[in-house]
Amino acid sequence: MKKLGLCCLVIFSILSCKSPEARRPVSVKSGSYIDESIARNIKLYEDEKTRFQVVMDANPNQDYELSQNGFWYTYNTKIEADSIAKPDFGDVVNFDYNVKTIDGKLLYSFEETKPDTYIMDKQELFTGLREGLKLMKAGETATFLFPSSQAYGYYGDQNKIGTNIPLICKVTIHSITEN
Repeated sequence: MKKLGLCCLVIFSILSCKSPEARRPVSVKSGSYIDESIARNIKLYEDEKTRFQVVMDANPNQDYELSQNGFWYTYNTKIEADSIAKPDFGDVVNFDYNVKTIDGKLLYSFEETKPDTYIMDKQELFTGLREGLKLMKAGETATFLFPSSQAYGYYGDQNKIGTNIPLICKVTIHSITEN
């Protein structure tokens, strides 16, 4: 009898143990937030591009180029010699720069940024400036037009540069030391 009771208990336990059914989401998200974000960023970039075109049109003597990274630049001083190398990964670049808004308001002067030393791709630097330095040689000066996505983006620099601010930077490379 004990065996029969034990068997019944085991069978009852097995039959009553049922894995819980998966809970279904209450509402299904369609991805509309992401779609809205993409549309907002495309519009922001197009607006900034239009504003940059005004700056470029106001300087017809400057030949602006569109980089592969999505910013524009022009050389104020260009070194034509092919023997001078552009910075590579790990090279130490000594440069100075200033930062302005697209309307020309000075945010950071050359004195505030001081000559800076940067180890290529091993230290933090905002995306546009990091990629812009790779286009230059020692002794060159260039002016860059950075859309906010290539500058400080949504967060700004927590100081003088606010949310989604496109920037104009004039940069001079003083020296490049190969690593």
